Amino acid sequence: MADSSKKMQIVFASAECAPFVKTGGLGDVAGSLPAALVRAGAEVIVMVPKYATIKDEYKAQMEHFSDFYVSLGWRNEYCGLEKLEHDGVTYMFIDNERYFARDYPYGFFDDGERFAFFSKAITESLQHLPAGFECDILHCNDWQTALAPVFLREFYQGLPLYDRVKTVFSIHNVAFQGQFSDTVMEDILGVAHIPAAASQLRCDACSVNYMLGALRYADAITTVSPTYANEIQTPEFGEGLDGVLRERSYALQGILNGIDVAGFDPATDKRIAANYTVDDRSGKAVCKAKLQEELGLEVRDDRPLMVMVTRLTRQKGMDLVMYALDRILAGGVQVAVLGTGDRDYEDGLRYFQDKYPGTMAARIEFDPALSQRMYAAADMFLMPSKFEPCGLSQIIAMRYGTLPIVRETGGLKDTVIPYNEFTGEGTGFSFSNFNGDEMGDAVFRAARLFWDNRDAWNQLVTQAMSQDFSWTRSADKYLDLYFFMHPEIERPAAVVDESEAVAEPVAAEEPKAEEKPVEAEPAKAEPEVKAEVAHKAEVEVKPAVKPVAKKTATRKTTAKKTTTTKTAASKATAAKATTAKATTTRKRTTAAAKKAAEVEAAPEVKAEVAEVKPSAKAPAKTAAKKTTTTAKKATAAKKTTATNSTAAKATVTKAAPKAAAKPAVKVEETAAEPKAEAAVEAKPTAKTTTRKRATTTAKKSTAKAATPKAEAKAEAKPAVKAKPAPKAAEVKTAPKATAKAEPAKKAPVSPVVATEEKAPTKKTSVRKATATRKRR
Repeated sequence: MADSSKKMQIVFASAECAPFVKTGGLGDVAGSLPAALVRAGAEVIVMVPKYATIKDEYKAQMEHFSDFYVSLGWRNEYCGLEKLEHDGVTYMFIDNERYFARDYPYGFFDDGERFAFFSKAITESLQHLPAGFECDILHCNDWQTALAPVFLREFYQGLPLYDRVKTVFSIHNVAFQGQFSDTVMEDILGVAHIPAAASQLRCDACSVNYMLGALRYADAITTVSPTYANEIQTPEFGEGLDGVLRERSYALQGILNGIDVAGFDPATDKRIAANYTVDDRSGKAVCKAKLQEELGLEVRDDRPLMVMVTRLTRQKGMDLVMYALDRILAGGVQVAVLGTGDRDYEDGLRYFQDKYPGTMAARIEFDPALSQRMYAAADMFLMPSKFEPCGLSQIIAMRYGTLPIVRETGGLKDTVIPYNEFTGEGTGFSFSNFNGDEMGDAVFRAARLFWDNRDAWNQLVTQAMSQDFSWTRSADKYLDLYFFMHPEIERPAAVVDESEAVAEPVAAEEPKAEEKPVEAEPAKAEPEVKAEVAHKAEVEVKPAVKPVAKKTATRKTTAKKTTTTKTAASKATAAKATTAKATTTRKRTTAAAKKAAEVEAAPEVKAEVAEVKPSAKAPAKTAAKKTTTTAKKATAAKKTTATNSTAAKATVTKAAPKAAAKPAVKVEETAAEPKAEAAVEAKPTAKTTTRKRATTTAKKSTAKAATPKAEAKAEAKPAVKAKPAPKAAEVKTAPKATAKAEPAKKAPVSPVVATEEKAPTKKTSVRKATATRKRR
């Protein structure tokens, strides 16, 4: 049973974490994801080494929480826990000066030992956390923490505190795996005597691989984008680990990173020359001019400015840049690059800066403030990576309205929607292959749009700035994974409801939007008796045919318009004669009508439907013959009531939908004719009786025997004038079939029945008159 009182408690371990220490994307993730998890209702403790490079202002806020010793091979090492609260998250800094009091986090001869100690200290410190914090999830990141799941399983399994701990391992870059000589197996790790551990850590005859250990020991594996999760299972991108990743693909998933949208906000960023928003981007032009001036470029707003903020390595696509840069600069695109890396690339950028003064600027340094100004000032951001697990630079660029030009790999493919010149959709530009010419083509596609179609360019910038790359979405997906691994812990209602609240109203609103018009129109219809003919006709019949209203709405409208216009003339001339006949006929009221109303004439509905169609096309004489035939059927129906009653009931359910299918289209036409008559006659009495007749016919679904008489009336009208007969017959006859078909379902609950009780005696008199004539 789920525990509603317990929160999900997570220990998040990382070798770097912004704002304390950061060398790349891992620092950004560790600095933002835990805070998002806390906002979503979890409790999080982040574990980071206490490097000497951490600013003194943060060190001054740290409070010594605990200390103990960690066994590492044959040695016992001191480990202190320094606690710091920041942005709602608790940070525990692992203190050991021999390992971490250095000028830079990585790159030392003893990194294998340093981060083996860090991994062991993480697992050991789970016993020394604040009161009430029992770790549910141990989330480790990259090779520096990869041994923690191995140590947890081999040295701590069976202890009550550790039995509940589930491990998650995140791959931020599979290229960095932590490979060391197998001598560390016994001397440092202390697992040489454990055959299972030794065999699963070993990657060849004389080496161990820390990341390989995590991939085999962790309960779940994640990486930083869905595309990258697929790529690393292939030999091209797997860096030798594709085999084990395919074996454990059931435990692997990609969850896209986010960015700190509050920290990277052009509307509030104090590090840029001028602030701006997606609606008012005038400040971006100011930023561009200031940066051009600062970097020694020509201050021109008619030239696109493309920037790179990157490590100068082959992985970041610098080979392609060196190949295509001459073409790009000669084509009129300004380029500015900020970063450090391989010496060959640094020298190459300096060469192009000298060759194209005023067009090319190279800053071979690490300057976070300048990088921010470049994000805000540029028109385009180039990121042609050979592989890119997620990448944050292209997301930050879009946040600042700078369109990214990327290669379709990893997270670049997942985050940048390529521009489609036909639909206008997209958030940037992309190319597929690791090829310098393709990259150059993509740059000039962007430049040409900048030069030739500034409106489309501005729309693209708006779309890029409107993207949501907050950590809230990512945190929600990580929580899905955590709660899947701990089903006994109840997920906070706020987290579940937040996602459902977006989906439910959409599903709930759609039916309401359809139902309201159907119910609202009848309410307005009855008071508006003297309203426009077309509207009144449609509304009066709708209550009776409500189930079909949605399906036939389009057909009704079309039929209404066509028939109303075509039959207007014939109705006007025939109105007086029809009204006179109707008045005379209604006076002949007998008790026979009641008997006829009891007849279950479902078979007649089919016959009538068959006759309604030809009656519209046939001449007036043919229509008269059909009227007589129908009258005969009505007389026969009275005689065979006892025998046919049961069969009729069985058939009526099938016949009703068939009759409703087509006649429903002409519902408005029937009600429209009485309106036309009333308009011509201008006699309230005729108007009222005619409307009653139309309404009664539509509602008398159970009185099937009344149909022949109704048809007789309808077809008696055309006799006045031969040519319009088909139209009038069509208008008057079709609705009768509809009336019988639809009310078969709705009659018991029809809201109009009370007003129609007086009419049946008047309506059925025609049937008796016809039958009497036949007997004579």
